[in-house]
Amino acid sequence: MIYVSRLEHFNAAHKLFNPNWSLAKNKEVFGPCANTNWHGHNYELIVTVKGKPDPDTGFVIDLKKLSTLIRTHIIDKVDHKNLNLDVAFMEDKLASTENLVVEFWKILEPRVREISNNIATLHSLKLYETPRNYVEYFGE
Repeated sequence: MIYVSRLEHFNAAHKLFNPNWSLAKNKEVFGPCANTNWHGHNYELIVTVKGKPDPDTGFVIDLKKLSTLIRTHIIDKVDHKNLNLDVAFMEDKLASTENLVVEFWKILEPRVREISNNIATLHSLKLYETPRNYVEYFGE
């Protein structure tokens, strides 16, 4: 099995805030991430697919197609946006990195199979919120 990864970057603002809680509880649990005026991150997304190379191309997946897929369906939707207010697939969800990566998976997983003619499958997503904080997701 071969694993192929693509790194993409985006900037976005959000706040962590549970509307069912008081402002005091939100600040207690989320600290400065509950700032009423939002805060931003320089996110790094690593998309890893797996499969066996196509005998005609030697590719598990065409990385140009994978990059276009990620940019079209993820980056263009979240870059320089407010994750709480501007991103349809995050509506009514707490804008945590964990929830964000799950939504990315739902979008990318079927499309990776499609652009690779069912040769590649989505293996994992790694989403860096900061250089020291990231989540990794392997699907459900």
